[in-house]
Parts: sequence; C-alpha cells; structure tokens
Amino acid sequence: MLASSNSKGLTIELRGLSARHPAALPSVAPALKPLALSVAAGEQVAVIGPSGAGKTTLLQAIACALKPAEGSLLIDGKDPWSLPVASLQRLRGQLFLAPQTPPLPPRQRTITAVLAARLPRQSLWQSLRSLVYPSGIAEAHGALAEFDLADKLWERVDRLSGGERQRVGLARALLAPASLWLIDEPLSALDPTRAKLAIDTLTSVARKQGATLIVTLHQVNVAARFARIIGLRDGELAFDLPAAEVTKERLARLYAQFEHELAGVRPAVPEATAAHAPGPAAIISQAG
Repeated sequence: MLASSNSKGLTIELRGLSARHPAALPSVAPALKPLALSVAAGEQVAVIGPSGAGKTTLLQAIACALKPAEGSLLIDGKDPWSLPVASLQRLRGQLFLAPQTPPLPPRQRTITAVLAARLPRQSLWQSLRSLVYPSGIAEAHGALAEFDLADKLWERVDRLSGGERQRVGLARALLAPASLWLIDEPLSALDPTRAKLAIDTLTSVARKQGATLIVTLHQVNVAARFARIIGLRDGELAFDLPAAEVTKERLARLYAQFEHELAGVRPAVPEATAAHAPGPAAIISQAG
C-alpha cells in the first residue's frame, strides 16, 4: 500500500522570489532572479531550460531548503519563513524533494532507504526500530515494484547501479507523507524504457494521491507530456505556457548557444504515448 490517496496537493506562489546558493558571495548575481509564478493544488508542471538556468535552485527554494534572497514564497497561502521553527518543520514534512543524485547511505539496504521517506510521520522509537527490523516491508516492495526494482528490496545500496539508485530515490516519493513532490532531473541515469516507466509512475501516482508535482527535465520531449511547461534561462522566466504553445521557435530561443542540449536529446517516450501533446515532441524528432 502506498501513501494515502486522500491528501490534498499544496498551492505554490512565488512573489518576486530570487535565490542564491548558500556559498555564493553577496556580490554574485543570484542563481534565480526575481520570479513570479503560481502552481495550483494537484497541478503537474515540467520545468525545462539549458544547464545553469536555475531549475535546481527553483526546486530548492520551493522546498524551503534555500531562503529567498528577496521576494517571498507562499505555500498554501503561508510564508514558510515567517513560521515558528516547529511549524516550518511540520511543513517541510509535507514536501518531498528528490535530488538528481539521491543521498543514499552506501551500506544501507534498499528497503531501509525507501522507508526513510516515512520518517516525517514517525516517532523516534518507530524510526529506530525500523533500522533493526523494517516495518512496512510490503509497502516498500510495492513502491520499488513500480520502478521495476522489486528484486532489489534487500540489496545494499552500494551494490546498485547509478540508474537503480536514482529509481530508489524516486520510489521514496510513493511512500512519503507529502502533498508536494519536487523531482529534479529524474531521468538522467535511465535508459529510454525505464525513463518512460519512471515518468508514467510519478505522474499517475501523484494524480491518484492528489499531490502537486513539479519536475525539472532535460528531455523536452518528455516535458511535452505535461499540460504546462515552464522555461528558465539564466535564472529568469523565459515562458510559462501550455505544452501545445511551446513552439520550435520558443525552444530555439530558450536553448540558444546550448543547441547541443536540445538536439542531443533522444526520445525517452514513444511517439504514440506523447501523441496527445505533439508540439515539443515533434520538435525533438525533427532535431534528432
């Protein structure tokens, strides 16, 4: 059994929000320049753009991992940075951030790594007990099965391939008590078949659970499967449009001087699957 399907997705609003990396000097321009956008509860959004566009910084800011340099973030109408520490921690428990390279302890077993997603709702005793004897074995097995990893349940993390570790990180989302999923480059280490399985699973389970889903992608043809696409470049909003309106010309401007990133993408999703959103998918076919 996966996480409860009765959760309500969180709303997101950025009001002139900018953010910089913690180690950056004040004199350095922020990685994310003042940005205004909103995401409705339960909405699914793809974020694209060339390397250095600010995609990861955007997710970290929404995840309350980076405090805004200026402007504000509202989650369900509340500014998380104005909340008491305990309230901020509870809010963070409703957010799930999956980095491109998941921080999985190498000597940990896969089942423990996956069940760690449930820690925000567990007591100290429950979490310690789970290290000795995992509770929720069936749930962990089910989450891993969604990503074709059921046979890796008891495997040690350091014996998994890079792509398998990335899928373990994604499987955590299915068990997390979160209403907002922030997924950073989930397909970077996956072959086309498993990339399709991963994106299908994330979108379908998020929809069933009512979770809001924001995914950053290099694969523009996969982004075409989302109803809404946000384009970032140099930390600024280039466009925020329905997928059908993301034309070849818009993509050419977005990836100017980074054409290799656009042209080098190979479809991770068969054309028949992405046929309902032919715009960017067709563009990628032409570019390849």
